[in-house]
Amino acid sequence: MTETFVVGSHQALAALVASETLALGDDADVVLVPTGAAFTGLTEAAVTLSSAFDDYAVKVEALMVAQRHDTDEPYFARRLREADLVVLGDGSALHARTVWRATPVGEAIRDAPRVVAVGAVASVLGEIMVDPRGGAPTTGLGYRRGLVTTTRASDEQLRRTRSLLGDAETLAVLGPAGVVHHDGERWRALNADVKVTRGDEPGAL
Repeated sequence: MTETFVVGSHQALAALVASETLALGDDADVVLVPTGAAFTGLTEAAVTLSSAFDDYAVKVEALMVAQRHDTDEPYFARRLREADLVVLGDGSALHARTVWRATPVGEAIRDAPRVVAVGAVASVLGEIMVDPRGGAPTTGLGYRRGLVTTTRASDEQLRRTRSLLGDAETLAVLGPAGVVHHDGERWRALNADVKVTRGDEPGAL
């Protein structure tokens, strides 16, 4: 059984860590994966992610998986499978998809028992992801089914996304505080900063 949280921002990650919902125990093993930030700075992204855990007695390690050749390192996949929590940092969903697709690291992310995905990168986990360059649906990694996620965009871009998805898919648009949760079977929104639609009509999780 896997458990997945999608959060709209680093601030939402910090709030989730502080909540009873996540309930990390002392000495929990947390692994950070800032792959999406490869073009803007892995180190800076890892530091930002790790700051959410500064006040807690947990072990935090960042895996600097920037390119596909990094995924051949057996240690990375092993750490992802062992961790109590895997955190996927925000950044380029398209780059994350390229790096993780059909690799040992990607398979370990898919199988990790507890994952938090931050911001735009979360979209890549679904069967359908949203291309942030224009809002068009495209193929995701298929690690989590039943929901298409995206962060806030212009009204025009979101209209395009909803139109192209049609009413066959459920779309969750997460604001900065938004959090959705998948318990291994179904999705639910954990706060009001999540707008759910099917086509042009309001939806629910």
